[in-house]
Amino acid sequence: MGDLVIRNLNQSFPRDDGSRLVVLDDLSLTVQDKEFVCILGSSGCGKTTLLRMIAGLDTAESGSVVLDGEEIRGPNPKVGMVFQEYSLFPWRTVIDNIAFGLEMRGMPKGERHRVAEEYLELVNLSQFRDSFPSELSGGMRQRVAVARALALDPVLLLMDEPFGALDAQTRNKLQIELLEIWEKTKKTVVFITHSVDEAVFLADRIVVMTPRPGRICQVFEIRLPRPRDRTDREFAELRREVLDLINQHCSIQ
Repeated sequence: MGDLVIRNLNQSFPRDDGSRLVVLDDLSLTVQDKEFVCILGSSGCGKTTLLRMIAGLDTAESGSVVLDGEEIRGPNPKVGMVFQEYSLFPWRTVIDNIAFGLEMRGMPKGERHRVAEEYLELVNLSQFRDSFPSELSGGMRQRVAVARALALDPVLLLMDEPFGALDAQTRNKLQIELLEIWEKTKKTVVFITHSVDEAVFLADRIVVMTPRPGRICQVFEIRLPRPRDRTDREFAELRREVLDLINQHCSIQ
């Protein structure tokens, strides 16, 4: 099961003057198996720091991150991650980018290409199998990055503002495609965003963080049925409710 349990997480970083900058303060959160959770907050509130600790890329000063009953103490094969910057290898074709993690695990070429092609089809890019990243649009590159993460069959998929650098039309299209992929794969997803609209469109729950030091201000359960219509009255009311909360209670005092 893909339950993620974060308990009393604290993190700070040294300053030049010898003091420490507190980034996360006693943060606790549980994400259920197969749940799609968006973490929403202003720049500098610790969203990416939190994601890196969930991924095992950074170690917390105190507290714990437990996935599937096992504490995460370093990079974990059960966790996949998609970054905003795509992070594709420009010298590798699309199929070889998707297969890279499988290659690192020692899977034979024929088998890893078979697996990679399944996920290439899932993101609707089979016709670009032998293309290079420079030949793809930004949205297509991000779909390759999603396929690469999913090819490793993680229990948990972490996404750090994956659509933040894209234009609005492409971003909306990829949000729809991501939900289609999530419904097929049923992965547990933790998705970081600055966009209230994006969070309301995607999430089962929205976790709103305070400005630094990052704490959880409030959690919204989104009960709107999917697919969601951004022009729907209930969607607009919920978006306004989240924005009002951020402005009144979760903003810098």
